[in-house]
Amino acid sequence: MTDNDKPTNFIRQIIEDDLASGKHRSIHTRFPPEPNGYLHIGHATSIVLNFGIAEDYDGKCNLRFDDTNPHKEDEEYVEAIKYDVRWLGYEWAGLYFASDYFEQLYNFAVELIGKGKAYVCDLNADQVREYRGTLTEPGKDSPYRERSVEENLNLFRRMREGEFEDGARTLRAKIDMSSPNMNLRDPALYRIRRGAVHHQTGDQWCIYPMYDFTHPISDALEGITHSLCTLEFEDHRPLYDWVLDNISIDCHPRQIEFARRTLEYTVTSKRKLIQLVEEGHVEGWDDPRMPTLAGLRRRGYTPASIRDFCGRIGITKSEASAEMGVLEAAIREDLDRTAPRRMAVLDPLRVVITNYPEDQEETLVGPNHPKDESMGSRELKFSRELWIDRADFREEANKKYKRLVTGGEVRLRNAYTIICDKVIKDVSGEIKELHCSYDPNTLGKNPEGRKLRGVIHWVSALAAVPAEVRLYDRLFTVPAPDGLKDKPFQEFLNPDSLKVVQAMLEPALAAAEPGAHFQFEREGYFCRDSKLADRLVFNRVVGLRDSWGKA
Repeated sequence: MTDNDKPTNFIRQIIEDDLASGKHRSIHTRFPPEPNGYLHIGHATSIVLNFGIAEDYDGKCNLRFDDTNPHKEDEEYVEAIKYDVRWLGYEWAGLYFASDYFEQLYNFAVELIGKGKAYVCDLNADQVREYRGTLTEPGKDSPYRERSVEENLNLFRRMREGEFEDGARTLRAKIDMSSPNMNLRDPALYRIRRGAVHHQTGDQWCIYPMYDFTHPISDALEGITHSLCTLEFEDHRPLYDWVLDNISIDCHPRQIEFARRTLEYTVTSKRKLIQLVEEGHVEGWDDPRMPTLAGLRRRGYTPASIRDFCGRIGITKSEASAEMGVLEAAIREDLDRTAPRRMAVLDPLRVVITNYPEDQEETLVGPNHPKDESMGSRELKFSRELWIDRADFREEANKKYKRLVTGGEVRLRNAYTIICDKVIKDVSGEIKELHCSYDPNTLGKNPEGRKLRGVIHWVSALAAVPAEVRLYDRLFTVPAPDGLKDKPFQEFLNPDSLKVVQAMLEPALAAAEPGAHFQFEREGYFCRDSKLADRLVFNRVVGLRDSWGKA
């Protein structure tokens, strides 16, 4: 990537200034997810930012798991996160866990106690909140704040040995209970979690460090130069700096905050995503309607489209919700270039070409991509009986309707022109089949002196492959489903977010690999489901145009 190709934002400007001034000779970033759920589209912004900066400035980026809360974490999430990062196209310089540093963190806590900068507090959670004060009133010192260094060291050691019950004691920093920044009012550094089995350390520990203590030390131990966080950590930055300023450590990374981006028509809170899964509104974390990277991948979004989306929405200091149309435009543009064309009839209506020989079948040729000859072509079977889409026929219609009508002539894509001569209905009046005639002189050319209404797609009834097609749409009916505090977000679930149809496909699609992408001509972009590989299932990734934007 040349300098002109690099994205620009305030973080990159800071980095370039640091390099130009000689403050840093190399750049080292990190992506620090908590393994308590699957990554979602919001995390992709941080991944692309941290790994992208490392790539563009010949630096390094670590993957570090913030695994300090064993009750909510699981090895399944660890593996899923690693897979997602690699799927997006990145490789970490080092793979770390905050738990790798538990012994060092403990020793740094002991150092703070020894310096009179931390103390063991016996207040329970409710009492801590009471003593903490408010945004307009200062807090009150804990009655345990002036314990001696010796007593604090003794109590902290006994906390580690499992002598006390959960919630009985915490280790707190001794900073300033009157600080206007609530995060500096003697924040907790350690809490007791007895009986928890940690996915990395087992039952070795019964006390666990808090994120605000773990994060800066982990950054410093890894030699991180720029610690990039979302805006909710801006008020935590003074605590980040306080921790590093008061322990014996040489490295002091710079924390820089940027605005997280939410996505319209979905939720990205892990708590709410877990609710969607546990309450059965979706099939799981990888449901193609979910904003998780696993769900987007299964639906058919590509790594390139996700990276492109992150580049389009950019990095700023202002919180904003990204339009779903931006994400959909990114995947449309990617698949328009790369997806082979195929024909699929999603709502089949039988067509009998009455003047075509009953025992004849011929092989026609269709391009795999109309804009890219290098992608070659595929064979299309043509026979007396075909399937067309039910929406492509009306008995009567005005001139604006550019498809088949009784007595009207259309072209079958990559084949002949046909005219509808007769409509056959069942006893209930439903159209059962159409009887049409074709012009054998119109293969590859238009008829002279006759105007066609339009072009429609089709598949041979003899060669068609039946398949399940899942038409996915937005999971919610409103842009901000969790924006109304007086209504649960579940109230805005879209009842039409998934429709399943039994379709007829052209034969070439039978051999599609799981995860393979196609444009179903005149329908949209589809992907063979990678999870249901034992049967032929295609997921709609996105339509050919933004119907929601028009609505």
